[in-house]
Amino acid sequence: MSLNTFEAPTDGELVRRARHGDELAFCTLVERYQRPAYAVALSVTGRHEDAQDAAQESFVAALTRLEECRSPERFGGWLMTIVRNRSKNLVRRESLRATDEVPPGTRSRVPTPDRIAETNELRGLLKKALMDLPEVQRQIVLLHDLEGWKHREIADRLDLPCGTVRSHLHFARKALKTALKSVPGVSEMTRAAP
Repeated sequence: MSLNTFEAPTDGELVRRARHGDELAFCTLVERYQRPAYAVALSVTGRHEDAQDAAQESFVAALTRLEECRSPERFGGWLMTIVRNRSKNLVRRESLRATDEVPPGTRSRVPTPDRIAETNELRGLLKKALMDLPEVQRQIVLLHDLEGWKHREIADRLDLPCGTVRSHLHFARKALKTALKSVPGVSEMTRAAP
């Protein structure tokens, strides 16, 4: 065993230190969970800006409610619950705002369809396909395929059996392949995919 071996502190150790005022410990937790929190928020909100806002709000809420985390070793799952709830609240708030009437004569700032690039069209199709998935499948796909989390890590963080995570991932990928099979070039990629 090397003398230079450094073991990162566990979530539990970091939570306990943060509860005693160690700001660096909480910063480490933020760094550890920033991308997964964003991925979960994006799976609920479907918008980059909203996902950033929801993830940020969640970290602030977690810091102020850190004493409520009953199981410090399971901080990740506790935080992801906060992220999901904050994201759902943000979506509700935005949907209420969206019902406000638009003044007559207001011009849309959204580019017309003829100006949308092919990559944006594909991004839109992928986003729609992701949003059509059940929320838990969306979260698992984003955490596994985008963030590179292992099945066991996802199972621990989302409090699901590992086999259930694998099953959700399988069915989510199958649904995405079906939804995107009409996109030129995708059908060839899906045949080669595992």
